[in-house]
Amino acid sequence: MANNVNLQKAVELINESKNILVTTHARPDGDACGAVAAMAETLTALGKKVTSVTLSDIPQWYEFLFTEKTPLLGKDITVEQLQGGAFDLVIIVDTNSYSQLAKLTEFLKENDKPVLVIDHHVTSDSLGDVELIDTAAAAASLIVYDLLKFANWPITKSIAKALFVGTTMDTGWFQFKNTDSRVHRVCSELIDLGLDSAQLYQDLYQNYSHCRFELMVAMLNTLEFHFDGRYVTQHLRGADFERTGAASSDTENLIDECRRIASVEVAALFVELPDGQVKVSLRSTGKIDVRKIAQKFGGGGHTMASGAHMPGPVEKAKELVSAQLEQEFQKLKK
Repeated sequence: MANNVNLQKAVELINESKNILVTTHARPDGDACGAVAAMAETLTALGKKVTSVTLSDIPQWYEFLFTEKTPLLGKDITVEQLQGGAFDLVIIVDTNSYSQLAKLTEFLKENDKPVLVIDHHVTSDSLGDVELIDTAAAAASLIVYDLLKFANWPITKSIAKALFVGTTMDTGWFQFKNTDSRVHRVCSELIDLGLDSAQLYQDLYQNYSHCRFELMVAMLNTLEFHFDGRYVTQHLRGADFERTGAASSDTENLIDECRRIASVEVAALFVELPDGQVKVSLRSTGKIDVRKIAQKFGGGGHTMASGAHMPGPVEKAKELVSAQLEQEFQKLKK
């Protein structure tokens, strides 16, 4: 849990502010969306003027967390408009790295107003004047929950839903090793506020579009085994998105499909981006710290879930990651 001194500083920052910008990393996942939605509703209830901005489209299956469409930077709102927005506080959730806030980097470096960071990742550029960092938390949404409880701010049913979604998505619906008693305890309290967890599961896990399902099939057809089946790779090219009609957000959590295979200790998904770069997602059962590998290529994340952006083509990115993993598997042998 973030320490009480920083929690108190965060409360004071918010209480002293009137016009607040809330944002998160590019390609927002469930935790990012849940934390943003929960913070935005809380701040609005406190009488603040709140502007929530995303750097990428919110995946369709998380849209129900928001009461209105969240502006997309570069489409619905510009950096210049943000610079003239008279914000007196910026809140960043689920990241503390410039590399994940590329479109906002210039704004943040020129910004002279306080920044509050709420994050659970080890990778950090120390962006905040006040930082609620808890690397033991399974999700940033848990830290938002701690803040709300510490400040004694109301947790409505819709806020509870956002925090529940954020927490469950970062724990694979309680399947990942980061699922601890804290996760179950908080989620139990959130359910007591009136959530229908079965319906939420239906909304999140059994609601694929045809496009997304076809994209998953395309990905599975590229499955390759390495190092006696301990490492598997999959990839998606631009043509796969064109053929299926899927969006980049449709790749979320697809990497986890191959983790059903008993021998797999590390999985990687390589996604070809329109600018020629390759987005690399890495997952581990815990024996290998994939965060260290991602950091070698300018990325970061967690021990068992990390990612990076690498120069293309896909084949070259695969070679570079494979070479790093070969070293790690050799270390395990020793």
